[in-house]
Amino acid sequence: MTNQREYTRTHPWISFRHHLERADPVHWSLLGEAAARCDQVAQAILPPADAQAMHQLYLIKGVRATTAIEGNTLTEEQIKAQLEGRLELPRSRNYLKLEVANVLDAVSEIFTEIVSGQPPPLTAEWIAGANRRLLGGLEEHLEEGVVPGEVPTHSVGVGRYRGAPRGDCALLLHRLCTWLEGDDWPVRPDRHEDRTASAILRAIFAHLYIAWIHPYGDGNGRTARLAEFMILAREGVPSPCAHLLSSHYKLTRAEYYRQLDRSSRANSGRGDPLGFLLYSLQGFVDGLREQSRFIEGVQLKLAWEHFVYVEFRQIPASAAMRRRRDVTLVLGRVEASIRKREIPDLTPDLARLYANKTSKTLARDMNWLVKRDFLEKGDHGYRARVDMMRAFRPARA
Repeated sequence: MTNQREYTRTHPWISFRHHLERADPVHWSLLGEAAARCDQVAQAILPPADAQAMHQLYLIKGVRATTAIEGNTLTEEQIKAQLEGRLELPRSRNYLKLEVANVLDAVSEIFTEIVSGQPPPLTAEWIAGANRRLLGGLEEHLEEGVVPGEVPTHSVGVGRYRGAPRGDCALLLHRLCTWLEGDDWPVRPDRHEDRTASAILRAIFAHLYIAWIHPYGDGNGRTARLAEFMILAREGVPSPCAHLLSSHYKLTRAEYYRQLDRSSRANSGRGDPLGFLLYSLQGFVDGLREQSRFIEGVQLKLAWEHFVYVEFRQIPASAAMRRRRDVTLVLGRVEASIRKREIPDLTPDLARLYANKTSKTLARDMNWLVKRDFLEKGDHGYRARVDMMRAFRPARA
């Protein structure tokens, strides 16, 4: 007789080992950059309207990603409408709306708990509850025998992959949570500077292991991604950043499934999570770099507007100077070069200021602004010299 569980024979890769002792410098470099960029976003100075816009943008992208991977066809515009309570769909497609609403509600609930000072611990009960929330109201669209939040008696998988033996799933989920919430990690959460890096590692491993165990009859991917999101959010990773992994998986969906498959078959069938970790970290860092550029763009325009107002306050006021200042401000909000004849039509205020002026007046204004280095003229028109706000650009040949 032996007390060995069946999964140790059928799924030896479910070993609750992170193998980080074998991680190469690229893993650690990406993890360090990811943690630093998350902290950078957390400390970003943005006007409330821009911060809210960024929060909503990445919430919508993340929700669309986690549902689109499972076949939901709603667009970002439709998800925004659902978020604002104005989405209407034909009855035949109403389940798509419900799938999205469930993810939005689950994310909102996680944030409510965190803000109230009661961040949820990762437990087997929490994972089961997450699956119930994500599949709630969708029972008629699930396969026969699938009960949200319950491990079915029949085998479950995706493609050629089969989940762990059904009789072992409860034990495996419990062991997973004990492992993830323990201190068997090279980056320790009890040091403030390491908390973000630790959260990133644990979140990715939580996702991978839930996918490996595949305990539920449906919604395992959504459950894994929600657990990933929760672990990041509760450790202070900003909300826009916490949605990025789901977006990465959706943008590289075929590779996502390849990496999940390879992770269990690697190492002669004993599994290796480091390939999936590297894939996830690279996508996470790419998304964080994009967010850094978004924040930089907002801050750059604010710095430009402050600079313009300060410079024009030092010039004697006149109607001509007001026109030139307003042209400079408007062009600072436009990335593309603008033809001279199109400039008065950019805003109603510019149209009013140039309504009774000739083309010579416009030409004089542009020449003055170019001469004073507020604008530059190129083959495709004029653009504001916003890049002069970048104080310490690296010197390159």
